[in-house]
Amino acid sequence: MTADDSFGRLDDDDYPAYTMGRAAEMLGTTQGFLRAIGEARLITPLRSEGGHRRYSRYQLRIAARARELVDQGTPIEAACRIIILEDQLEEAQRINAEYRRAAESSASPSST
Repeated sequence: MTADDSFGRLDDDDYPAYTMGRAAEMLGTTQGFLRAIGEARLITPLRSEGGHRRYSRYQLRIAARARELVDQGTPIEAACRIIILEDQLEEAQRINAEYRRAAESSASPSST
């Protein structure tokens, strides 16, 4: 691996750079919370060669959203389901916007 490859990972939201302990510390939560949202299949951390869980920045953002909901009194399982549904809604809205733009560009006004 070259130095350029290593530096490229600094901007990679999907690179599993954080250990479970560090991730929990950054989120102000416990390792048990991270395990619970993993068991609920909200996030699936990658494993290091030694078998330790590693989290990406993207996964930490999802975990932070789950923590926000749980802190408001939502049970973990429900919080995970809400986040999954929010993600599906966002994706559907993105696809609809793409279709709308494509339809608008193909429906050019005809001159008579």
